[in-house]
Amino acid sequence: MENPDRAPLRVVQWSTGNAGQPALRGILRHPELELVGVHAHSAAKIGRDAADLCGWDGDATGILASDDVEALLALAPDCVCYAAQGETRPMETVEELCRILKAGINVVNTSIVSLVYPPFASRKLVEPLEAACLEGKTTLYTSGFDPGWSGDVIPLALAACCERLDALRVYELMDYSTYEDPGFTGVFFGFGKPMDYTAPLLKPGVIKGGWGSMVLLAADALGVELDEIRESSERAPAPDSFDTSMGRIEAGTCAGVRFAVEGIVDGKPMIVAGHANRLRDDIGPDWEQLSGDKSSGYRIEIEGSPSFTCEIEPVGEDGDHNTAGILGTAMRVVNAIPTVCTAPPGVVSTLDLPIFTARAGSAR
Repeated sequence: MENPDRAPLRVVQWSTGNAGQPALRGILRHPELELVGVHAHSAAKIGRDAADLCGWDGDATGILASDDVEALLALAPDCVCYAAQGETRPMETVEELCRILKAGINVVNTSIVSLVYPPFASRKLVEPLEAACLEGKTTLYTSGFDPGWSGDVIPLALAACCERLDALRVYELMDYSTYEDPGFTGVFFGFGKPMDYTAPLLKPGVIKGGWGSMVLLAADALGVELDEIRESSERAPAPDSFDTSMGRIEAGTCAGVRFAVEGIVDGKPMIVAGHANRLRDDIGPDWEQLSGDKSSGYRIEIEGSPSFTCEIEPVGEDGDHNTAGILGTAMRVVNAIPTVCTAPPGVVSTLDLPIFTARAGSAR
């Protein structure tokens, strides 16, 4: 139950891109949060009202986007919701996060996905963040849809009912054709590129670096000691030319990417984080798919006693699964803010926090 006498937590939204826009809207709606500032990199966004930047259907907030970091930190918010692109600028992102944390401000974060489970992430990234948390007496929490929610609370809730667990597999099975992010995700996955093009995602170690955090988190939570973590991938070409939100896909170019990160025990994959991402339903017909007429979502499989198969089909208010995925990524960290602000200092994961969730009917 909400405490009406408790002052709302003061929050700055950092970046208003794909995940930042719905995060900003979520902060405005959340009954326990108060938006006090917005950071923007783009000159076209600076000086615009927060309501305008996120499609808020209420009145103007009077809070204008700014690139003045010192002024935003001087607001002394309880938390920053950080949603800037971090995968292409990891050290710059870490420096920015450290600056915020040292200033005594907690951070919830969707950037640098390996930080979903800090014990897996590079120590070059984690050590300065830990030092910043110690100095500022602050907490950093990183999550999202995948990596994040799909690979921690959902499978672990299912596993809580098992007498024995022999294998755990988490699959993202998504049609990315309506995902309007050709500049990063499209290029990163190599969509629309020749089949011999070496996409950044498919360079050795990148898949493991991105999704190995899910595998090790689950292994540690389940008390499993992995022998090694392996990665694999394959691509599928477009049978003809077609247009998507990822751009024009010419016949013969990449229209689907399938990959997996496997935690190996006794020579066999015991914990798996897999993806089959298509730009059309008929791409990769032999790859994993959801049952029935569901086209996109997540499937969690547990082999054990008992065994479970759980399929989740996210749907946004516009009927699109990618809209739901982006919103879910944002709200996973927005809804964590009250919990993170009361957590002990440090770089934490879902395993370090109590269960948190949305506030029902939160619209103001």
